[in-house]
Amino acid sequence: MACRDSAGTPYEITLRLHRDGALYGTVGERCGWLLTRLARGVAEARAGHEARWPDPDDRFPGDEELFAFRYRARNGVVGGGELRCQLRTIPIWVPGRRGPGGEWRVTRRAFLEAGGSDGVGMCAVLTSSELGVFVEALVAEAEECLRSPNPGRAARSL
Repeated sequence: MACRDSAGTPYEITLRLHRDGALYGTVGERCGWLLTRLARGVAEARAGHEARWPDPDDRFPGDEELFAFRYRARNGVVGGGELRCQLRTIPIWVPGRRGPGGEWRVTRRAFLEAGGSDGVGMCAVLTSSELGVFVEALVAEAEECLRSPNPGRAARSL
């Protein structure tokens, strides 16, 4: 949903979280710039050559929390929803082909968690490619909302 200035001009976005068509949270007041920067960072991390993470799906910008958007009322009270994305390293034991040997392989994944004030929540585990597609879709939808004279009709649920 587009945030508008006093003259009605859209300048930023706030995300509305929907599950099965029902609104369960509003988060990330004026988060468009952060999402645009994250989309660019994911693309750059995937394109880079990092010895520690040879698989591009394991490459992300940053080390732990990529973002955490919460709803804040004008009086400063936090509630109404949360959307956060954290990186986690996941060790996987790969047994050897012969005998008891093997090795640990580690992967990195983005854990995208959304929750509403009523306790309803969702979690998705994403590769860097999947996170990039998701964030780029959010940015494209935000840009569509900012261009639209009727922001309610431009928004769609992801």
